[in-house]
Amino acid sequence: MSESDSSMSLPVACTLTAAELAARRNRLLPALLTRADGQEPVPGGFRWRFCPASDLLKQAVAVIDAERRCCRFFRFLLIVEPGEGPVWLEVTGPERTQEFLSMLLNTAPSPVDIA
Repeated sequence: MSESDSSMSLPVACTLTAAELAARRNRLLPALLTRADGQEPVPGGFRWRFCPASDLLKQAVAVIDAERRCCRFFRFLLIVEPGEGPVWLEVTGPERTQEFLSMLLNTAPSPVDIA
């Protein structure tokens, strides 16, 4: 079984209790995404665009590290464009990940143009 196959067999569920999630919410994905200036759906999840900022990468890496522990099914892709270009964060996973993210972030899974 490949690494991709094993991650796709993980359940689409957060391992935090409701109380733990509420207590840590300001250090998890919803807090980071308040800084995004665009969102678009991608197969199996979403991609967000950020304006470059000196503390953004540090926050993004801390969020990815925390999220991969409680939502083990997430796949993260962080792209830093050259120069002063945007930073992109893509979060995907197995079937139902896009719906899970929408619920987690209290957003509808409708596209927002970020081109």
